[in-house]
Amino acid sequence: MIKKLLLENDKVEGIRFYDAYRREGGYRSVEKALKTMTPDQVTDEVKKSGLRGRGGAGFPTGMKWSFIAKPEGVPRHLVCNADESEPGTFKDRYLMEFLPHLLIEGLIVSSFALGSNITYIYIRGEYAWIIDILEKALAEAKNNGWLGKDILGSGFDCEIFVHRGAGAYICGEETALIESLEGKRGNPRIKPPFPAVKGAWERPTVVNNVETIAAVVPIINIGAEEYARIGVGKSTGTKLISSCGNINKPGVYEIDMTISVEEFIFSEEYCGGIPNGKKLKACIPGGSSVPILPANLLLKTVKGDTRLMNYESLADGGFPKGSMMGSGGFIVLDEDQCIVRHTLTLARFYRHESCGQCSPCREGTGWMEKILHNIEYGKGKSSDIDLLWDIQRKIEGNTICPLGDAAAWPVAAAIRHFRDEFEWHVNNPVESQKRNYGLAGYAEPLEATV
Repeated sequence: MIKKLLLENDKVEGIRFYDAYRREGGYRSVEKALKTMTPDQVTDEVKKSGLRGRGGAGFPTGMKWSFIAKPEGVPRHLVCNADESEPGTFKDRYLMEFLPHLLIEGLIVSSFALGSNITYIYIRGEYAWIIDILEKALAEAKNNGWLGKDILGSGFDCEIFVHRGAGAYICGEETALIESLEGKRGNPRIKPPFPAVKGAWERPTVVNNVETIAAVVPIINIGAEEYARIGVGKSTGTKLISSCGNINKPGVYEIDMTISVEEFIFSEEYCGGIPNGKKLKACIPGGSSVPILPANLLLKTVKGDTRLMNYESLADGGFPKGSMMGSGGFIVLDEDQCIVRHTLTLARFYRHESCGQCSPCREGTGWMEKILHNIEYGKGKSSDIDLLWDIQRKIEGNTICPLGDAAAWPVAAAIRHFRDEFEWHVNNPVESQKRNYGLAGYAEPLEATV
């Protein structure tokens, strides 16, 4: 069993509250950073640790911090992206619900490093009960001298505010999040300028997600070198994984990224295997936006090695044979699951969540949903499969933000690896209808003229 860095105390009674959190060593990293380090030294520690963004892209955190502009007399901001809306992903929710002071501690240290005196937590609107938890934890932190003016006599001032979103997945993209934070419609911005130069209210801004910020605490506590020894290659430290689907033990797990996918799925320490002795069919390893992988590619790399639960190994072979760590939303599908049905579900989500700013995404996501609907409901044609492939190809890389890619990749991977299932639905429309919904679920085709 690995040494946990983030979830070490998640089962301690009362850990949600300040007294228990402080008793277990909470806020030590704030003391260390503010009393013995400079902001640049904190940034260098994060850089040396190899910490990569835990929200999806996996960009080196310390490097991102070093990009922030520092014009004299201009305020800077840190914004915590807590708009966790990726289907299959719920590890940030777990951190905020059970370890809110860990996030606050990480925010204080990170704000010190970036020179942010006013920091924001932009939280998913549906997380209403967590907003109350965070507000109470922030009040506790302030009452005990960790927020406000001249923290620990260091001369550093910091206030943290919670801003509630309105349930828009697009606001998980950092520039759309900033637009929403400013009170505007959450449409992504064209870059450049990047947020590090002109972000919130045209001030230099860094946006990091909840897990990334929380990971700063152990980095400062144990040191960058010790943190970097955990994991493998460029996948350092531990990673939180949200596991769901056809597994015996769904939940949030902390791994060190050296274990194999096979061990993660079938060991009792983690997912506990697949119910009822079913076989593994496929898995979406990093949230709904990353390519699905069939079992034969999931358990091995393109080189024939064991595939590990880390950034490099999951991506080995590129998109034809690899996927991404993404947001850590690990969705397991057993042998009875219909890939076409699951792909339709994802396509419906991305069509609904597209902001409509870019025509390839606005129109393409709707077309993909309609075509998948027709195939699933026994009204598809053989040409529809090639049409789907063509549409997703024309969406990918042609939009302002990555939502278009996120909508295209699941469709592309499903056709690439499971084309035979799409063909079965087309060639067996009545059987397809009976298998998935029964005759009562029969539906008329949707118009999908492209």
